[in-house]
Amino acid sequence: MAVNLLKDRGTPLDRQRFTWKEIAGGKPISKLDDDAFTRIRVILMNGVEHDAIRLKQVMIRMNREQRVPIAQMMRTEQHQATAINWLLSADHSPLETMIAYEQVAIEVTASVAQIETDPYLAQCYRYGLLEDFDHLYRYSALLDRLHGMDANTILQGYTDVVPGRPTLVHHRAPEHDLTEPYQRSSPLGSKLNAITLVGGEYQTHDYYMNFGPTFADPVARQLYAEIASVEAQHITHYGAMINPDESQLEKLMLHEATEVWNYAACAEQETNPRIKALWERFLDYELGHLNAVSELFKAVEGRDPAEILGDGQLPPTIQYRSQRDFVRQVLESEVTMRKNGTEFVYETEEGASSHDYRNQLNADGSPSESVSAEYCWTPGTELNQVPKAA
Repeated sequence: MAVNLLKDRGTPLDRQRFTWKEIAGGKPISKLDDDAFTRIRVILMNGVEHDAIRLKQVMIRMNREQRVPIAQMMRTEQHQATAINWLLSADHSPLETMIAYEQVAIEVTASVAQIETDPYLAQCYRYGLLEDFDHLYRYSALLDRLHGMDANTILQGYTDVVPGRPTLVHHRAPEHDLTEPYQRSSPLGSKLNAITLVGGEYQTHDYYMNFGPTFADPVARQLYAEIASVEAQHITHYGAMINPDESQLEKLMLHEATEVWNYAACAEQETNPRIKALWERFLDYELGHLNAVSELFKAVEGRDPAEILGDGQLPPTIQYRSQRDFVRQVLESEVTMRKNGTEFVYETEEGASSHDYRNQLNADGSPSESVSAEYCWTPGTELNQVPKAA
């Protein structure tokens, strides 16, 4: 899709309007009839939008002169996020939605790891990928435990259900969750990749924190608590990749560019015409936001947006297709990797404080190990499983 971040003005802020029917009255996607990658795009873009709101909420507390345009953009993004999130159909149980969230993390992170040009940053994505991959396996075991259901009802055969780096060993001392940030001179694509993954991980963490307490099963409650803790680590892992020396308006401009970049990829690859039209509409809205921030950037900082956005051409985008072969390759070669500070190391070189932290946290047992004991995914679980003899 031919979009230029510097030249395309999009829809002006004062024309970005909604009705309640547009926001929450549309037909949801179908759990069974729509392609799983339509749902993946829905979940990812909800997370990206919420992260945009989160950034603006922080900025509005710290900037007097820019509060009005920030508030205007934030209101539009609140309604965009609602319209997107309300596309999820009511027949998704909270646990099925969890399966979908982890599929998003796997397929999106795998694609990002392949388009990332910086070897260290690509390693950061591959590392997180293998942890989310294991989370899918543990939640699939929980789905089987509680409902006797096959996770492929949601995954549609795109994503493997096998163990990754065991969740048991994901728990690291905080100093070992940090990563090195991209450089301010890094390619635009590296910046958009990191911002996208932070938004995705944030919403996954928040969803787990909200729904974990609603389960009666004690193992389910503990599993949600355990994986929510790891997702908080992932927020640190990916968030630390964002350069802390950027100005606030620089960060805001990059986030608006991230939204444009993501909506362009969604619109280009969407197979549902009705949802494609929504992506195209929100692409125009985000171009309007980017234009508004660019004007602020010039007025407040006296800088040219081209310093941040280059020639305005979109970097290579996320590819919404099964990344199975790449994930299997990474699983085979990197599952034993660990962290020591900001570096990726072999198991024997892992930071010692992580061993102490993990041993204390798992002192009463590991929920992720308990839920998957004797579990091995087989297709069509609810149909093929032979009842055990009394």
